[in-house]
Amino acid sequence: MKKLLAEFIGTFWLVLGGCGSAVLAAAFPGLGIGFVGVSIAFGLTNLTMVYAIGHISGSHINPAVSVGLWAGGRFDSKDLLPYIVAQVLGGLLAAAILYLIASGKPGFEMGGFAANGYGEHSPGGYSMQSALICEIVMTFMFVLIVLGATHPKAPKGFAGIAIGLGLTLVHLVSIPVTNTSVNPARSTSQAIFVGGWALNELWMFWVAPIVGAILAGLVYRALAPDKE
Repeated sequence: MKKLLAEFIGTFWLVLGGCGSAVLAAAFPGLGIGFVGVSIAFGLTNLTMVYAIGHISGSHINPAVSVGLWAGGRFDSKDLLPYIVAQVLGGLLAAAILYLIASGKPGFEMGGFAANGYGEHSPGGYSMQSALICEIVMTFMFVLIVLGATHPKAPKGFAGIAIGLGLTLVHLVSIPVTNTSVNPARSTSQAIFVGGWALNELWMFWVAPIVGAILAGLVYRALAPDKE
């Protein structure tokens, strides 16, 4: 239960910090942090949680990371579903709190609410094919970074930095394409509040990250097994 609570809190912070920066700060008149600021915010949430809860639960805070670690032989299958449930619930609570904060402003409109999308709902108008490829590849690289930074032979104490910067880079590349998911829990939390088109397109942001994560787990398992 301690591990599940840690994953709940970690995913809560990821969604509140990352999506919160997009909803509350990115478009602030005259002082908006823009998509670069949002990218940094997501990276910082991941970096801080690695050091805060990494020693408790591993700080997956992302169903795709849990699946990738499982595929890479680093995570027990019996813990996979409980971790994913805790992550989704943590994201939902963060989205609810974000909604309560954002809706307190006069003239509030839900808009995109930092949801992920493709086609007309892609920030840059990218197609479903572009979004699918982007999410698979970005998740593949992010999970590869997680697996490498936490490998037994990796330098100790630096995993959080590599993982946080990795997620920042992923967002810098892919926000224009899909508003960046690489995390089904983060996508689900926002889609439930937006409804409509966001729920219709949510399948993409489960399928693509999980495919990318499984590929990363299998590739890293072949490249650098934990035991020779």
